[in-house]
Amino acid sequence: MANATLSDPIFHDVDAARAHFEKLRWPDGRVCPHCGVVGDDQSTLLKGKSHRAGLYKCKSCSEPFTATIGTVYEDSKVPLNKWLLATHLMCASKKGISALQLQRELALGSYRTAWFMAHRIREAMIDTDNGPLGGEGKIVEADETYYGKPAVSPTKRTDGRDYLKRKKARNSRPVVALVERGGKAKVFHVAVADKAAVSKIVMDNVHPASRLHTDESRLYKGAADVFASHETVKHSAGEYARGDVNTNSAEGFFGVFKKGMKGVYQHCSEKHLNRYVTEFGFRHNTRAALGFNDADRTDAALIGTVGKRLTYRRTDEAYV
Repeated sequence: MANATLSDPIFHDVDAARAHFEKLRWPDGRVCPHCGVVGDDQSTLLKGKSHRAGLYKCKSCSEPFTATIGTVYEDSKVPLNKWLLATHLMCASKKGISALQLQRELALGSYRTAWFMAHRIREAMIDTDNGPLGGEGKIVEADETYYGKPAVSPTKRTDGRDYLKRKKARNSRPVVALVERGGKAKVFHVAVADKAAVSKIVMDNVHPASRLHTDESRLYKGAADVFASHETVKHSAGEYARGDVNTNSAEGFFGVFKKGMKGVYQHCSEKHLNRYVTEFGFRHNTRAALGFNDADRTDAALIGTVGKRLTYRRTDEAYV
């Protein structure tokens, strides 16, 4: 899908959509999800009015299968071309696209269907690369921000003491971002942004040979003992860059994230915030500067649907 546009047949014709998805899922030939046998010659396309389109029968185990088995699309009654169009719209919209807009664009019967489709697509966007960011000679920026109101406001400070009566807890949800300069990002919504939680995220996800850049926050104290260097800028004194030391990449990510959350999504309960964080992280990691266009980004999300399921729950239930 090198130069796909909204007029591309894969977004309007279910057979074209299926052929495109099969090509992405099975680049080396069809794979039976039941027994694992590989090869187009190892399965037969079942035709006729009694068989749904795109149904194959494995010659080895005699089990039927389609390309959507074992993906977030499995058992969906929404046509596959609409799934591909929804994925493309979410991937091509830098600051996201609301479920109401998806409902209108795809002519879906209900808002609930569009909302659930969007969450399934976000599930496909989860980064499965567990490798660390950075490395020798590379810079990783770490920063945190706060968005929205938490489901339960904290009653104690991060050091365990009660808040003074004249002071209130920060009434917002912490999000921590690790951004490799010129590279990928890893973003996390955490229940509490204290030194223990943030330090664990940084140490688990940043290569120790990296140069770590942060602001003067006490959350990162002691990082110099773990990484090649720990350099800071003092925002409270109006310092935002000193030579190549800055957190501009992380702040730029948060700028796009907040504009999208406030301007497009407007409201997000805390139980689902991790999914929206995933969506913005995915688009950052497949941006034009890393060699992706909208079509490449969409294909990456389509490939990411494999091996993931997200079954239906009520909209007020959290994903476990």
